[in-house]
Amino acid sequence: MAPTVTDATGQPGANGSAGASGTAAASGTTGTAASAGSSAQAGAGAQAGTSGQAGATTRTVTELADGRELIYYDRGTPPTARAVADLRPLDAVAPSSEVRQDPMTGAWVTVAAHRQARTYHPPADECPLCPSREGRLSEIPAGDYQVAVFENRFPSLAGEPGTHPVLAALDDPLHSRGPGIGRCEVVCFTADHDASFADLDEDHARLVLDAWTDRTAELSALPGVRQVYCFENRGTEIGVTLAHPHGQVYALPFVPPRTAKMIDRAARYRAATGRNLFDDLVAAERASVGSGSVASASADSPAGNSPSDYPEDSRVVLAGEHWTAFVPFAARWPYEVHLFPNRRVPDFTGLNEDERAEFPRIYLDLLRRFDRLFGDGERQVRAPYIAAWHQAPAGHEDELALHLELFTVRRTADKLKYLAGTESGVEAFMNDVAPEFAARRLREVGKAPAAASTPETTDDTTPETTAEEAQR
Repeated sequence: MAPTVTDATGQPGANGSAGASGTAAASGTTGTAASAGSSAQAGAGAQAGTSGQAGATTRTVTELADGRELIYYDRGTPPTARAVADLRPLDAVAPSSEVRQDPMTGAWVTVAAHRQARTYHPPADECPLCPSREGRLSEIPAGDYQVAVFENRFPSLAGEPGTHPVLAALDDPLHSRGPGIGRCEVVCFTADHDASFADLDEDHARLVLDAWTDRTAELSALPGVRQVYCFENRGTEIGVTLAHPHGQVYALPFVPPRTAKMIDRAARYRAATGRNLFDDLVAAERASVGSGSVASASADSPAGNSPSDYPEDSRVVLAGEHWTAFVPFAARWPYEVHLFPNRRVPDFTGLNEDERAEFPRIYLDLLRRFDRLFGDGERQVRAPYIAAWHQAPAGHEDELALHLELFTVRRTADKLKYLAGTESGVEAFMNDVAPEFAARRLREVGKAPAAASTPETTDDTTPETTAEEAQR
């Protein structure tokens, strides 16, 4: 069961009571502070690797100057500084988008032209996701925070779900369209601008998990929402326009194409075998290393494994008592890992406490392995990646499984994987790295080097690489 996330007033949040609307009395729009940031108590809680006072997760719900919702998540009792008002002179946002259905494939495409004006690569001292300070107000009015979630100012989908009819074909089957109703939220993982998710400590990573769970519970309960999708894009190579460590949550009014394909494959597998596709998939990967080799995670050895623990051709990267990470048999990307809870659940809300307790060790270990893939003795190159959390859409909770699909577009330290003619044109992936080799490599980098240099992120490939890829 999902953990209870308690509002700062002492009332249960979305996970603790049905019908929580996110308008708790903990609203901090009182304007009692002299300036956004001047009354906040800055401290160690703002640094990656710390998460303030340990304890139950609490949330403080407030509003930004233009009416968008902002939620602070804290471990333990939140500081009174969470009640800082947003003093920016912002006009109410009125985004307009629509969804159009491709008549040839049935996929829905979101058209959101207003996003062309969104913030693009601001300098670090103008980051809108950093805490506010005197003379520089941001999307986070408080002078410090642990985890913060707010409605995107430039959303692809906006408007109250359920206020329009469910998307359906119109009288003209070639031009089906509907309003882009849904919700897009930004999840700020830490106040530390220069950190990444992999830099967090386990307690802070657990706080992010609690926030993901709370948002999933609340958004999936809204009428018209078909699927809640949590994800993180990291690195300019991926297309990230804000360097601050953050992710996003989309409440989608339709089932996206990859999920639709999974629904179809799971149904076909059930009809052919009488079993669940995802149960068998995880069991088969775990069986490849033998039951005696799958060690429990621990603080000293997060995955409990070393390269010699697994057969050379195993695709398992790391395994714990409750989670298993493996490179998929038909991996699309040079380095791609899927992470499943060993017990199938439809979404974050279905995880039990044992699974939640082990998650931070497993997930942080996995992200840190990605960061050690492309470095050498003198430098560490942070891997650009997409961390995509797949959750079962409404009506398919009995067959689909919560899981992470984590992948990087980097295939070597100085070469990127481009989606060229086959991938972009006909959705046929060509992978340059054998999945079994990728799994061995990810196992090999399981232990941090004795001395690591300052990580760096490369923005582009070398001219030679660019020319090479252009030939594809």
